[in-house]
Amino acid sequence: MGGFFGVASAKDCVSDVFFGTDYHSHLGTKRGGMAFVSSGGFVRTIHNIENNLFRSKFDADLDRLEGRSGIGVISDTDDQPLLIRSHLGDYAIATVGVVRNAESLAAEAFRRRRIHLSEMGSGEINPTELVASLIDMEDSFESGIRRALADIEGSCSLLLLTRQGIYAARDRLGRTPVIIGRKDGSTAVTFETSAFPNLEYEAVRFLGPGEIAFVHADGFECRKEPEERLQVCAFLWVYYGYPASSYEGINVEAVRNRCGAALARRFPAAIDFVAGIPDSGIGHGLGYATEASVPFKRPFVKYSPTWARSFMPQHQEVRELVARMKLIPIRELLDGQRVLFCEDSIVRGTQLRDTIRRLYDAGAAEIHMRPACPPLLYGCRFLNFSRSRSEMDLATRKAIRALRGADAADVAEFSRAGGAAYDAMEEWIRGHLGLTTLKYQWLDDLVAAIGLPKEKLCTYCWDGVE
Repeated sequence: MGGFFGVASAKDCVSDVFFGTDYHSHLGTKRGGMAFVSSGGFVRTIHNIENNLFRSKFDADLDRLEGRSGIGVISDTDDQPLLIRSHLGDYAIATVGVVRNAESLAAEAFRRRRIHLSEMGSGEINPTELVASLIDMEDSFESGIRRALADIEGSCSLLLLTRQGIYAARDRLGRTPVIIGRKDGSTAVTFETSAFPNLEYEAVRFLGPGEIAFVHADGFECRKEPEERLQVCAFLWVYYGYPASSYEGINVEAVRNRCGAALARRFPAAIDFVAGIPDSGIGHGLGYATEASVPFKRPFVKYSPTWARSFMPQHQEVRELVARMKLIPIRELLDGQRVLFCEDSIVRGTQLRDTIRRLYDAGAAEIHMRPACPPLLYGCRFLNFSRSRSEMDLATRKAIRALRGADAADVAEFSRAGGAAYDAMEEWIRGHLGLTTLKYQWLDDLVAAIGLPKEKLCTYCWDGVE
């Protein structure tokens, strides 16, 4: 996915941008970067963070960086921020999202002979450069950002750093969050509100869908009013978001606790204790345990000093190695026990199947699973939260192929919780993973746990509704 952080200040802001960007490290896998407007002009630094922490890669750069305004980004895709020179002036830009119609946008621009684009190593169009090119087709930054947000299919939130301040824009359907914070003499803009407290910022404005704000040291100005329709990604609360963050004023950890409680009410089980698969499953597990009045324990722990998150490496075999090595079972807690695990989701199920086998090997008598969200039936079209190359890799699609054959096209009935097709799919996945019981969260319960109307949430990956 990715995330960003920017500051406009009356004094040097390098430290705030550095730490604020670092607080987004859980969102991205590939590159980290920062750009500042310094006394000598724009300066930028970018590093590969696939195998290193953001802080460790940028520590050495801090002494040479200075500026009263700057932006930082954790990127899942391309090297960012980009430094651009155009008729609008010099600027730096960072984006978060997915441009689904990149090829058609580029083709139209080429037809009009308006732009050229560099190609990434993957052979794909650089999405941030494409967004910058769309902006540069207009006569002002404001109108250019309006154009980009209107033309892009998918999602795109952005920060654009100029010599005068920072333009912050939220995706036109608000799929990703953009929040403005203030402290004396400084204004910040962030993806995660969890970046604010330790830097002494207070959140003052959650930008609405399609809203554009101009951020400066003394505050911010709305340059485009928000749109009416909101489709914020519900998976942010389930998995991607940091527990201390809030979106639309709704805290992530509180939602996860409510998700777990809803699972306990709908799907009770005769168990000895509840556990959460670290890290995001812990909040769900605590909610389940509290509601069910069952102990919460840690029957395995994550070795975090050297092992990264398992979704971060680019290759499946490396992800599986990381997933295996980082989780250490505790036999003394597992031996002879009936254990219920809460997990944020089941994507492919490959790593989970191995984890379950290892828990049985460590002595567990029964293993029950309660994912905090419904079955993932569709690959994300907007934020690329999964590394799966095809939605056919999803555990649900494997089940559907086994039940209906490889030619099964209409999968909508498998999203209807409690229906015959849904129950058969759930049972197939349970058997495939080797679980004692498996019960997914129902979508209505997830929506209620978040607390927004369903029409204000993006639930595409579960029900295919855009």
